[in-house]
Amino acid sequence: MSSSEADPDIPDLVCQLDNVQGMVDALSSVRWKRHQDSVLELSEHGIVVIVEESGCLQAKVYLKKELFVSYEYRAEGRPRFGVSLGVFVDCLNTFSVSGRSSSIEICYPGPDMQLLLKSVDTPDACIYAEIRTKVPDTISWDYNFEPAGSTPLSFTVKSAALKEAIDDLEWPGSSIQIVLQPDPPCVQFRGEGHGDLQIDFMYYANTDLLIAFQCDRLVSYRYKYKFLRATTSNMPGSVIKDNRGSKLTIGRGGMLKVQHLVSVARPSTQHPHIDSAAYQQPSRIAYIEFFVKPEVDEEPVNDA
Repeated sequence: MSSSEADPDIPDLVCQLDNVQGMVDALSSVRWKRHQDSVLELSEHGIVVIVEESGCLQAKVYLKKELFVSYEYRAEGRPRFGVSLGVFVDCLNTFSVSGRSSSIEICYPGPDMQLLLKSVDTPDACIYAEIRTKVPDTISWDYNFEPAGSTPLSFTVKSAALKEAIDDLEWPGSSIQIVLQPDPPCVQFRGEGHGDLQIDFMYYANTDLLIAFQCDRLVSYRYKYKFLRATTSNMPGSVIKDNRGSKLTIGRGGMLKVQHLVSVARPSTQHPHIDSAAYQQPSRIAYIEFFVKPEVDEEPVNDA
């Protein structure tokens, strides 16, 4: 159907989600400021939520269509619109009643280009929300993430350990140096402030902590602490407590990519001990990526 033949009253997207809390967890992970704008991009493949700051930090939450109970997409192209991330998360939270995560319907656009949310599984009441949207006034910077060589420079570490290490390295206005060395295989986090602090993750010493490691040469880059901290500081405790690891990759020029996975599966009330099995279903996982630019005055040890 061409755009001229399309019915203007038919929304671009109508979808239903059976676990609001999972979506709240994913979006809260990229909410590092109280007042924060985001851009939503819709497609036949799902929804992408993009937030960024200062041209140095960008985060993306990928909500694939498989996460939803139903996903009816009728738009041509990929509509993009701006929305307050805080308002979006707060509205979603209203649909979690008495500790139970309700099913909701998400619709866009409404009569006045709103993002519409509506509960669909509460026969005795209906919760309804309209969120004002706007035309995005900024274009996402090109993070241009490219491999740093033929061998990936990456490691996967337990999420709780990564968060704890970054929290421990806090110095006001400081930077954090990340060093990868192949022999012995090790990841170092170094912070400088009133003193120096270094945290080492030795690959062979504790494979339960440092789950995977790939590095064929020494590399070293510095990152602003506030940007590095944003990659873990807002992850909900329910996500951090899980043993799932976070993957960090250093690309060409020192661009740092931090990847997390968040379950959006409805939790089992009858057999809570099998939740870990549900966590393994790729179709029920939200993918979160952070991109952090290095400090420009830092010379890499090696970035061939």
